[in-house]
Amino acid sequence: MAAGDGRFDAAITGLGMVTPAGSGVSPTWERLCAAESTCAGPVASLSGEPVAFGAQVPDFDPVRAIGRRKAWRLDRHNQLALAAAAEALADSGLDPATWDGARVGVVLGVGLGGAASWEAQHRKMLEEGAESLSPMLIPLLICNMSAGHLAMEYGARGPNFVTVTACASGTTAIGTARELLRGGLCDVVLTGGAEACMVPSIAGGFARMGALSRHEDPTAASRPFDVNRDGFVLAEGAAVLVLERLEDARARGARVRARVSGYGASADAYNPTAPDPQGLGAELAVRAALRDAGAGPESVDHVNAHGTSTPLNDAAEARLIRRVFPHQPPVTSVKGVLGHSLGAAGAIEAAAAALTLEHSFIPPTANLESQDPEIDLDVVAKQGREGRLSTVVSNSFGFGGQNAVLLLSRA
Repeated sequence: MAAGDGRFDAAITGLGMVTPAGSGVSPTWERLCAAESTCAGPVASLSGEPVAFGAQVPDFDPVRAIGRRKAWRLDRHNQLALAAAAEALADSGLDPATWDGARVGVVLGVGLGGAASWEAQHRKMLEEGAESLSPMLIPLLICNMSAGHLAMEYGARGPNFVTVTACASGTTAIGTARELLRGGLCDVVLTGGAEACMVPSIAGGFARMGALSRHEDPTAASRPFDVNRDGFVLAEGAAVLVLERLEDARARGARVRARVSGYGASADAYNPTAPDPQGLGAELAVRAALRDAGAGPESVDHVNAHGTSTPLNDAAEARLIRRVFPHQPPVTSVKGVLGHSLGAAGAIEAAAAALTLEHSFIPPTANLESQDPEIDLDVVAKQGREGRLSTVVSNSFGFGGQNAVLLLSRA
């Protein structure tokens, strides 16, 4: 809620999720709370690659989810975005048939866009010539089409764009969407992120740089903060949140699942792929989110960590969390269950943070068997924790030194 000091709360009135734990908020939340293992297994498209497993959305039927015509002309990441948006809008109680579309915006985070379509069409061109290319190739692959398709689907004629900040993209999108509400440019914003790039070139590229886990058991491969972590598990997924001004949501009697109360962003200005070892750039984003929310570090009850399961990232993030939050709030990483969905990860984790507040329950970090002794944090493992929570911080960091942080508050 806007106040004289400039503070602003955006209400989350709808959530939609399509993740490796299942299609829908409920199956995803249930699997996160159980946190038994990573939702990973062999991926047919990666057969023969150095790392041939990942975390896919199980049993996703795009024809059933969005219809045959749209399924045919959309890349998979756009299919996932539309499915998540449909659930989020139904959850919000808003009716696109009655809203003023000029006051509805769409901001989605995407890291790589239509990588699967691009790779498939490139292979086709090499084998059959350029005349064999699909006339839909460009719309299939360009990153902005996920936001464009949501606008077309729901008549959202307000500001419409995609944020591309690597693995921070989904978080950047939500923070930007909140600014559209704060600035009076929109009354409703559909925001979040989507990614689907389980293809040889992308998986192979990550494998070559040593970023992917090569654990012999895919279900045990993603192990944030564990002393034996060796890389992340490539994943796909989407999450869409419906944001409104808090006073507008209350005026229409909407259920507010949580509030986005603060946002911060920064750059490491350090290295193309490695994080600042001390997390100094990321710390700037965390402190900016706290200032934006008018909150002190001691008010934070829980940190939903970026927690990729890579040696460098987990160590750097642990240092900054320990430095900024000396009161040691409990920390978790949902990537232990869901793997790392790149540009969609921040949106999925923001949705998980909202559910954590709503249910007063912190999901445990999967596969954390032996915490790295250098990671001096209270990491939730084995069993989740119950207890009333008021404030959660959700971290996202990406290649290029991109950092984005949200502060979410109880509704």
